[in-house]
Amino acid sequence: MILAIDIGNTNVVLGGIEGNDILFEARMATDSIKTSDQYCAELKNILALFDVVPSMIDGTIVASVVPPVLNSFRTAIRKLTGKNCLVVGPGIRTGLNIRMDNPAEIGSDLIVASVAAIHDYGAPLLIVDMGTATTITAIDKDGIYTGGCICPGLKISLEALTGRTAQLPGISLGEPQRAIGKNTRDAMRSGIMFGAAAMLDGLLDRMEQELGTPATVVATGGISKFVVPLCRRKLLYDRTLMLKGLNLLYQRNVRA
Repeated sequence: MILAIDIGNTNVVLGGIEGNDILFEARMATDSIKTSDQYCAELKNILALFDVVPSMIDGTIVASVVPPVLNSFRTAIRKLTGKNCLVVGPGIRTGLNIRMDNPAEIGSDLIVASVAAIHDYGAPLLIVDMGTATTITAIDKDGIYTGGCICPGLKISLEALTGRTAQLPGISLGEPQRAIGKNTRDAMRSGIMFGAAAMLDGLLDRMEQELGTPATVVATGGISKFVVPLCRRKLLYDRTLMLKGLNLLYQRNVRA
């Protein structure tokens, strides 16, 4: 079994994978203050929930957009399993052709999602990842990573809205009943949720036009499942895209 770990700005997603089967998936909060010992204990407890002991783990692969947490996790994994982990970054074999001004600037999460999406859905592609930030990655018809866009995530937008206005309350990110809200909370929910869906529809149309060909749209990330049903375009929701991408990269680099 390999342990695949995706360290995001808000959550850490981890999964146990055997072959191409995801045996379990779990989440923990990202906390840059926690020590490697704390992460080690937390990892051990989560694995125990699924009856997994450290000796069952043959290897670990990690993608991270939070460098301080990555360092803590690398140490925690070594303490827990006695083995070093594979880190998605410079020097790793991805099989991905990147056409960007500075490829080193691309987040490891975008690389992982692109590898999985190309493998599962083919090119051309537009990959939506809705988490702390909302990103859209463009893969052209030849499978080349050509760029993308980065937008504020829904929770960031909502926090900014409620934090900078005196009379607007906090709300949940539920599905709005109508675009024209009849009270403050419904109006806010409409603006946040339908606004996010309309933003995706508009950006996807523009990016597809620049690609010059119709593209398959794949969505992932914790927020996507709430927004995808509100979009007028067809989006394929793939909750485990990141874990599948990490598994592919592990196989290409360790099991090759």
